[in-house]
Formats: sequence, C-alpha cells, structure tokens
Amino acid sequence: MVEVLVIKSMERVAASQALRKTGITLLLALICGCRSVATPESTLSAIRQKNIPVQSPDEQVADFEDLALLTEALLLVKRYYVEDSNFTDLVYSAIGGMLQDLDPNSSFLPPASLKSLDDTTRGKFVGIGVNVESGDQGVKVIAPLQDSPALKAGIKAGDTITSVDGDSLRGLSLEDAVTKMRGESGTSVKVTVERADGAHEQVELLREDIKLSCIESYRMLQGEIGYVRLKQFTATTVDELEDSLRELVKAGARKLIFDLRDNPGGLLSAAVGVADLFLEKGSMIVTLKSRSGEESEHEYAAGGRGYKLRDLPMVIMVNGGSASASEVVAGALRDNGRATLVGQKSFGKASVQSVVKMSLRPECAVRLTTGYYYTPNGTLIHGQGIEPDHEVLLTLVNQRQIQRHYRQEAYRVRTPDEKAAEEPDDKQLEKAMELLSQREAG
Repeated sequence: MVEVLVIKSMERVAASQALRKTGITLLLALICGCRSVATPESTLSAIRQKNIPVQSPDEQVADFEDLALLTEALLLVKRYYVEDSNFTDLVYSAIGGMLQDLDPNSSFLPPASLKSLDDTTRGKFVGIGVNVESGDQGVKVIAPLQDSPALKAGIKAGDTITSVDGDSLRGLSLEDAVTKMRGESGTSVKVTVERADGAHEQVELLREDIKLSCIESYRMLQGEIGYVRLKQFTATTVDELEDSLRELVKAGARKLIFDLRDNPGGLLSAAVGVADLFLEKGSMIVTLKSRSGEESEHEYAAGGRGYKLRDLPMVIMVNGGSASASEVVAGALRDNGRATLVGQKSFGKASVQSVVKMSLRPECAVRLTTGYYYTPNGTLIHGQGIEPDHEVLLTLVNQRQIQRHYRQEAYRVRTPDEKAAEEPDDKQLEKAMELLSQREAG
C-alpha cells in the first residue's frame, strides 16, 4: 500500500529555495576542493583562481537543481520514513549507491573501509594474526601468521573462531568477522576457539602490528628452476620479491617461474616496480589513458633496477583470478619478449582506481575509476583479459586445492630449496617446468 503525502505548497516553495541555495553552495565548494563550505561568491572566486572551466548559466542551474533534489530526498527520508534514520548513514548510502552504479570497481569508503584499504596497501594491520575463511559456525583458520599472537596462543589450522568478546561470528560476513578481530595495538580481545575435535576453548590475546607478506611461496624446482608465487601488490612487494629472488639465485636458480595466479592486483607503483626488476632500462611497461585521451596519457618505463634477472629464462603463470596489477606485469613482460605466459585467460580488470579523500570529511574517500591500462604493444587489457601463450585448463576442484595449498604454504618457515609438503596436482606448473627445461639460461 502506498500513501501519497502532500506537503503544503508554501512549505515546498520555501524548502525548495533553501535546498537550491544549499545545493549551489555545496556543489561549488566541492568543485573547488574547499575544506569548509564557502559562500557561492567566494567559491566562484576560488574557481577562477584555479582556472577550472566554468559551466554555462543553464548548465549550472540544472546541476544545482539536481543536487537540491538529492538533498530533498534525503530530508524526506529523514523526516517521514517509518523508522528513525541516522542522517550520516543516509548520506553514505546515497554516495555509495551513486558510485556503485558507475562500475563495479568504484565505491565509497567510509572511515572503517578506508582504514582497511590503507592497511592492505601498506602491507600491515593490527590484529591477532590469522588467515581465515568463512565457516558454518564462525571463521575457519587456514593458518596463523608467523610470530603472531594467534600462533603464540596455540591457535592452529583447522580451528574455528566462533565468537569475539562474547559476540557470535555465526552468520557474519567474512569482512565483518575480521573487523571484530582487529583493533588498536596492545588492546585485549577474547576469542572462543572450536578445535578440530569439537572441544571449545576461550583464548585471550593482545592485538599486535601484523606484517602481511606478499610472497605465498618461493622454492627451487628440479635443481635449477626458481619458483615464486606472489599474492598481491602492496607497498612492500618489490622489496620482498627482490629478497626472494636473491635467495633463489644464491640457491642456484638459472630459470624462473613467476606465479601470478589468483593475484587480484593492488598498487600500480608496485606493478611497475616488479616489471622493472626484469626489464632493460627504458623498456615500456604500461600506458595509462584517462577520459581526456592522449592529452592525459602517461607512460611508465623501466628504470633499470633489475639485478642478475634479465638473462634468466622466465615463465609467468596466470588464470582467471589474475587481475589488474598482475595483468600489467604479465602484459609488460610478454610484450617485451621477456616471458612466456602459461595457464588460463586473465580476468580483464585493467582500470585505474584513484582513491580521493573527501575535502569536507578526510576520514572518508571515494575510489573512482579514472583510466585504463594498455600494454606496451597498445593492447587494452580491460574487459579483454590476456590470453596465455600456452593454455592449460584446470578443474574448479583442482584450482581450489592449489589455492588452499599455497595459502597454507605462505605461513610455513622453511628454506627456499625445501620441497613444499603434499604438492597438489598442478598441470599448469608442470607445463611451465616443461617449457623451461627446453631452454638454456643465458
């Protein structure tokens, strides 16, 4: 049933005028990037100083009225909706809905989400240090992280964390459950752990700074092949990868397998840095094009950072989970004739997301798609993906076995020449080794 609510005409006229004035002020302030809401006159002056193109009067009026319409809708919900609504939540939802309608990769980042993103890109966070996945009764522990509070307290792979500080995790999303386990460094948290044998135990932990490694596995194969699996691109990726490669070279690696399967990407700067490790100085890595086309093109080239790596025969493994920065690296190394690709077609997500903090509320941000990546040969990756030179298909079950195996391997302490335990059946890896066995190191 829908009830039509009629507001008195005089009230609507007054409200409309007030909303239009508010809309003008806010819109102009946002155009200028002001940190406080200025008057329309002072904001227009700031626009002129910044040389921002000013719209025609008719375009301005239309935009102001649209903004006033949004404000009116928010106020109507706040005033008349059957249940009381927090106005900030309404505004955040409105912004989130607007960005979500643009494309799947643009989004609004309220304070908690922005902090989580910052933690991920920095390669560290504060928590108890467990790698988890969704479970029926809570979250299931894949493995505790090295030197973490969870490891020191005896939490093991296969355990299930069912509650945090007395709050059940059953039915919560994985993100919400992880948020409950995180907090400020040095703070105490009590978790209820269900062991594999069904026993329950309450464990009290102190949250600590936890470093996230980008390397899930690195080791020697067949005596002279070095293998590295990279799980994400963060601020620490290049240094971590370079350290792992040095270890492999010292262990006798003369050929290399670089596993980017199921790597969703991350920072563009990390992707450029990784490609730089393998390319001659001046080699093109990637071109970024934004809405303005050639006027906003930006090219990234190798700076010559690589060490003892440019002559190693190399195979890169990719699949449908390889996206964004992974595709940038794979495309750059193949187009430069530096690597052969094995596996399955990559995801095809090569758009640029810029995280812009809000001027009026810097603890919030918008993640906005601002451009597309092109390989050195000028190929658009986004929506297309990258086809491997040698396609090797795996079943879904086999893929999941491999994913889980390497997630567990990421937290084992061992030397690079130690064989991984219980290797899964991996025909893509076998193909990569076969191709390298046919090539001689330079």
